[in-house]
Amino acid sequence: MKTSDFDYNLPENLIAQTPVYPRDSSRMLVFDRKSDTFTHKHFYDLVDYLKEGDVLVRNNTKVLPARMFGYTKNGGKVEVLLLKRFNLNEWEVLVKPGKKARIGAELTIAENLKLEVIGNIEESGSRRVRFIYDGVFEDIISKLGEMPLPPYITEKLKDQGRYQTVYAKVDGSAAAPTAGLHFTDELIEKLKAKGVIIVDVLLHVGLGTFRPVKSEDILSHHMHSEYYEISEQAAEIINKAKQEGRRVIAVGTTSVRTLESAADEKGFVKAVKDNTEIFIYPPYKFKCVDALITNFHLPKSTLIMLVSALSSRERTLDMYNLAVEEKYRFFSFGDSCLIL
Repeated sequence: MKTSDFDYNLPENLIAQTPVYPRDSSRMLVFDRKSDTFTHKHFYDLVDYLKEGDVLVRNNTKVLPARMFGYTKNGGKVEVLLLKRFNLNEWEVLVKPGKKARIGAELTIAENLKLEVIGNIEESGSRRVRFIYDGVFEDIISKLGEMPLPPYITEKLKDQGRYQTVYAKVDGSAAAPTAGLHFTDELIEKLKAKGVIIVDVLLHVGLGTFRPVKSEDILSHHMHSEYYEISEQAAEIINKAKQEGRRVIAVGTTSVRTLESAADEKGFVKAVKDNTEIFIYPPYKFKCVDALITNFHLPKSTLIMLVSALSSRERTLDMYNLAVEEKYRFFSFGDSCLIL
């Protein structure tokens, strides 16, 4: 299968630059696979499509204010973006310009935060660095860092909290699990009142999410690695639902990757803490996930390939072309779709 098979024409003016208020007022394109129909709704209508006993699985990762600015010993300016934590003091980071981040280079972010480049990560062009700091690392980052918005968002975000889900809990992501951005506390309470069971899993989103597939043959693409967790309690709830024939509905592609990475052939998941490089594309057969809430993704991306595995490539492109025609908003701050 070719990367170009997942292309579609997207006018630039449909790339959402700012979030909508309130969160759940975004539009939602519903694709019912059984009736093969598309319906135009709003996200607050989600409560009408979920039923008692459904298990809604969401990713409770929290985006780090991971973009920081500093300087070299010679006073040259650099931008540092946190990507992935290896241990207490060592991280994978992206440094711009890269020529100022050779092995052995020391960079200063602030008086109480410096870093030393200790290695190159060849496949991504990123660096392995060791941070030297006084105090609690997370507290320092929260004061010095900025929210790392995707490159296609050019407007400044006024409310930094708008690039976090309302249920974000565990620091570690370089990007938001954007399907979850549509939820409000009020909508979550309505779903619970209806008998929908909400389960948290964890996957720390890396910048690989935005990396284009460069090879024409999708099988030549190497998927980025991301850390994920499923607790014993979460696994128990999900497995009971699978056993009883109740639906497991994933909030976003990150929840899909988490569940499918941990699932056996019968769809049962295990409690786990691990890294995943799972690459989902047609004709992948889903083991655990029955339905999906997701945003509209970049052309030729691994994310649109994942969606195509659930709803077929042809119908996914039909859905995207319809969304363009109806002027839905695309990407991180854009509208959503529900695939049932």
